[in-house]
Amino acid sequence: MGYSLQTLWHEKARYSAGVGAVAFSAVLMALQFGLLLGLFTITSIPLDHTDPRIVWIGSKGVEAIDLGQPIPISYLGRVGEHSGVLPPEPYIANFANFQKPDGGTDLCFLLGHFGNAGIPDMLTSEQRTALTEPFAIVMDESDMKRMGMTAVNQTAKINGKEVRLVGSVKGLKSLAAPWVICSHYTASELMGALLPPDHTKYLLAKCDTPERAADLAAHLKAEYSDMAVYTSGEFSTSTRTYWLLRTKAGIAIGYAALLGLLVGGAVTVQTLYAATIASAKEYATLFALGIPRWRVYVTVLFQAFWIGIFGIALAYPVVQLLAAGARAAGTQVILRWEIMTGTALITMGMSVFAGLFALRSVRGIEPISLLR
Repeated sequence: MGYSLQTLWHEKARYSAGVGAVAFSAVLMALQFGLLLGLFTITSIPLDHTDPRIVWIGSKGVEAIDLGQPIPISYLGRVGEHSGVLPPEPYIANFANFQKPDGGTDLCFLLGHFGNAGIPDMLTSEQRTALTEPFAIVMDESDMKRMGMTAVNQTAKINGKEVRLVGSVKGLKSLAAPWVICSHYTASELMGALLPPDHTKYLLAKCDTPERAADLAAHLKAEYSDMAVYTSGEFSTSTRTYWLLRTKAGIAIGYAALLGLLVGGAVTVQTLYAATIASAKEYATLFALGIPRWRVYVTVLFQAFWIGIFGIALAYPVVQLLAAGARAAGTQVILRWEIMTGTALITMGMSVFAGLFALRSVRGIEPISLLR
């Protein structure tokens, strides 16, 4: 092990390409999957910014917040009376047609809350009060330009009915259709005949603790098979997973990361192979002196191991720096420990594989080659 480190240090120019290739692969994989996670957190923002103690009740088989079908408000009675659980509140989450003030149309996504359970936490108390007015809406400031809204109190139309912007927030950026926050009454009026009478999209039951929410969700799942029941965390995960698989973005990003891994692996293999061939006379001398072949094999593998270690060590600060730059530009990159650990393990596996491949050249070295 010490000999392999000394070799790497004295021949650093020879092995630097391998270290760089490993670092490149690790950086690409970590950033790709960090961007993927950051991208799909946007799809679950309405869930992630409401109280985590909420139990969401929706139509049977619903997998994402934007896919709910109308359910009878009479489902309220199914929750019944449970200690530590407030009466459920209806909640509307539905696509709608947004007519811009200056002409043109676009899709938006209504988030119509009845009480406090479904209100995103970034709203101020003044905005919550303003939303009690009929046909008042709030949206994220990053979506205002896209929807032709330039100032508070400006009006537009949703599904042909006039609405008024009473405020904007930060942190409610959308992936597709902009989120539009309003009251349940406003959302019901805007939906009109598209939502059957005495129906809503979700029922939200707020519990006093997350543990109580989990217990209530488990109870309702076991009791009623004709409706979907989630805790906020479960529904958030389900929404992200659905969007990830439906859009195939995860597969595309996975292929890009795999390509980086293959490129890095190929360069590392070539670096180790060339370095081993260049050291053929030294290895032949060792064999002639009676040094067992397995010790040389171990040396080559340790060289591959240390190339992986140095490559990962180089990649880590680069990943953090690039992620910080992406966040400064408004792009979310989530570098969870699972991503960093998985990237390190995969990269080390690639390096060890490169070392195993390089052993092919060692097997062909014979002491007699010194006489040529």
